[in-house]
Amino acid sequence: MAVGLPENIFITKLDAAANWARSNSLWPMPFATACCGIELMATAASRHDLARFGAEVMRFSPRQCDLLIVAGRVVMKMLPVLQRIWLQMPEPKWCISMGACACSGGVFDTYAVVQGIDRFIPVDMYVPGCPPRPEQLLQAVMDMQAKVRRTGTVMGREFAIRDMPAGPAPFDSDERYRIEDTRLVQLGGFSAAATSAGRGATQG
Repeated sequence: MAVGLPENIFITKLDAAANWARSNSLWPMPFATACCGIELMATAASRHDLARFGAEVMRFSPRQCDLLIVAGRVVMKMLPVLQRIWLQMPEPKWCISMGACACSGGVFDTYAVVQGIDRFIPVDMYVPGCPPRPEQLLQAVMDMQAKVRRTGTVMGREFAIRDMPAGPAPFDSDERYRIEDTRLVQLGGFSAAATSAGRGATQG
């Protein structure tokens, strides 16, 4: 027996309704450390109107956010702070890596800068550029909305099994000296033994 429904009633799945609501009410947590942060501020200003995508207010409380935007380079000393912020954010949560430094460590492979934050926290969207334009970040937000509608669930089953990337071991301070010794030997200026001996005498 067919049941007639009023015209103002529509039928959907609970997951689809929840995903639609989440995708249009993203709460960003900005983690801006360099020039990409300026472009992030420009994106949130009135000219580009990030509020169109429900991500108007930047929250500085990780426990109230579901979208982490890492804009700029992350140094090794700042890495534990970034990881702690990510762990404090409740599920479901997502991450946008904004700029060349956050995506791959930037132009130079230096020991002081993390060579890609995806080695330590999960990244859902990459925005390349140095720095990327606000239009690129807006495109990433729209792509993120599409991903949220496609993958999110009410119970968060796919997030419960997600693990934190282990990443490489923390940088050893002695490794910097070994790198310097190798560089000096390659330049032919000093020997590694003489450099180490001189450093020991200085520290003593």
